[in-house]
Amino acid sequence: MTTTPDLLPPRFNMAASAIGRAAGRRATAPALIVIDDVSAAQPAEVWTFAAIEDAVLRIAGGLRHAGLRPGARILIRLDNTSAYALLFFGAIAGGFVPLPTSTQLTEPEVRFLLQDSGAEAIALADDLPLHDLPAGLRVFTADDIARMLREAPRASYADTAANDPAFLIYTSGTTASPKGVLHAQRAAFGRRPMYRGWYGIGADDRMLHAGAFNWTFTLGTGLTDPWANGATSIIYTGEKDPALWPRLIADTGATLFAGVPGVYRQMLKYANPSPSDLGALRHGLMAGESPPPGLFEEWEQRTGRPLYEALGMSEISTYVSSGPETPRREGAVGRAQPGRRIAILPLEGGGTPLPPGEEGMLAVHRSDPGLMLGYWQRPEEEAQVYRGDWFIGGDLATIDADGYVFHQGRANDLMKALGYRVSPLEVEAVLAQHPDVAEVACAEARVRADVSIIAAFVVPHPGAPRDSAQIESFAAERLAGYKRPRAIVFVDALPRTANGKIKRSALRLPGASESA
Repeated sequence: MTTTPDLLPPRFNMAASAIGRAAGRRATAPALIVIDDVSAAQPAEVWTFAAIEDAVLRIAGGLRHAGLRPGARILIRLDNTSAYALLFFGAIAGGFVPLPTSTQLTEPEVRFLLQDSGAEAIALADDLPLHDLPAGLRVFTADDIARMLREAPRASYADTAANDPAFLIYTSGTTASPKGVLHAQRAAFGRRPMYRGWYGIGADDRMLHAGAFNWTFTLGTGLTDPWANGATSIIYTGEKDPALWPRLIADTGATLFAGVPGVYRQMLKYANPSPSDLGALRHGLMAGESPPPGLFEEWEQRTGRPLYEALGMSEISTYVSSGPETPRREGAVGRAQPGRRIAILPLEGGGTPLPPGEEGMLAVHRSDPGLMLGYWQRPEEEAQVYRGDWFIGGDLATIDADGYVFHQGRANDLMKALGYRVSPLEVEAVLAQHPDVAEVACAEARVRADVSIIAAFVVPHPGAPRDSAQIESFAAERLAGYKRPRAIVFVDALPRTANGKIKRSALRLPGASESA
C-alpha cells in the first residue's frame, strides 16, 4: 500500500519500521555495537542491520514454533545483554507482546506482573530464577534464545494493524500496584516527531545511551529511534562508572549521547570533561527527571556542547523538548515537538485549554499516534486520564505565548503544607543555590497522623558544614513561609533508581516508619 510520508498506514509493524527498512537500505552498516570493557581493543559485539533483522526474525520464528499465539504476552527477565533487545524486537516482529522488566524486581513483584498481564511465557536468565512458576507458563532460558538465533526458521514480519498491541510496560501510579501501559504497533510511527524536535538525528549518527537494555528509555531512544533512521546504536554493559563516559563517547565516535540528568551531573563531578575529551559528540540528550539548577550552563561551559532536554512519560514517551531547531529557553523544558498538539487544562476539571501563562495540567491530544492504547485491564484509571479529546498524564505546567512549556512538577508529587500545594521542584531550585548544597531533594514527610511537613534531604559539598539553621535562614529569605522546609536532613547520597532517577518515595525522616 502506498502512503504519503506523514500518513500512518493501517497495516504497520513496529519492528519492521525500526529495523526492516534500514536492513533494506543499509544492510552492511553497523546497527548495534555492544561494549562491556572500556579497555578492550574491540567491542564485545558488532551487529549489522542485516544481522539484526535476521536475528529478530529468527526469534519471531522460534516463538511461533513454540506454539505461542499472536498477541501472547512474554515477560522478559534477562540480564543486560543484547539478547534482551533481540527478544523484545523479535517478539514484536512476530506479533507477540513483550513485557520488559528490570532485573532488580523481586520474586513477588515479578509474580504480580505475570498474574496481572496474563503472560503466557517468560524469558528467564539463569541467575534470576523463579520458583513455583504458574502452571502452563512457557519458560525460555538464555540458551533457548541463543538456540533460536542459530536454528529457528526465519519468519516474516507479522501483518499487524497499526492499532494492534506491540508491547506492555508497567509503571507506578497513584495506586498501590503498578499498572500496565499497553502500546500499539504505531508507537514507533508516533516517535517520529522526536527526530527533529529533540535529536536532530540522521543515518550517519552514532547514539550512545547510558541506560541498560531492560529500560524502556534505552529500548526507545537508544535503539528504536537510531535504527529507524539507519543510525548506529551503542550500548555499554560494563560497570556504570561516571568517570568512564567521556572516554566511551570519544572512543566510540558517538555523535549523540543520552541519559538522565544524574548521569550528566556525575560526569561533570567525577570525569571533569573538557571540549577535547568528547570527540565527535554533537550534543547531549536528557530526559527522565527535572535537571538540577545550573546543569545546562555548567555542561555547555565545560564541554562546549549543547544539552537538550525532553519531557515525557510511559504513556507517550517524550513529546515536549528543546533541540537543534528549538533553542533552549531558561526554565523551560522546550516546545511541543513538530506535529504534536498540547494544551494546559484547568486543575479543577474541564476540557477547555487555559490561556498562556496560567498553570494547570499538561495535556496531549488523544489523536497522537504515540499515545498508549490504554491501561491494561484498568478501565477506571484509564477514564481518569482523559478529558474529552485530551490525555492528562499528571504533569503541572504553564505554556508561554511562544509555546514553551514550563514544568512545575508532577501533580502526585505535590507537597501539602498549611493547606497550600507546593512543588518540590520549586523548593529544590532555591536550596540548590546555597553554596554548601551539592544536591537536594524535597518530599512531604508525615510527622503525625494529621500533620505533614516539607523535608529537604541535602547532600553537602565535601568539607561543607552540615548547618541546618544556615540553610533554613537561606530559604526564609527566598521562599514564602508555607514553602520553607521544616526539616533539613543531611545525607551522603540521594536515593536513586538504577538509571539515576531520584526515588522520592524513599525520602524519609530518620526513624520514620514505612507507613508514616
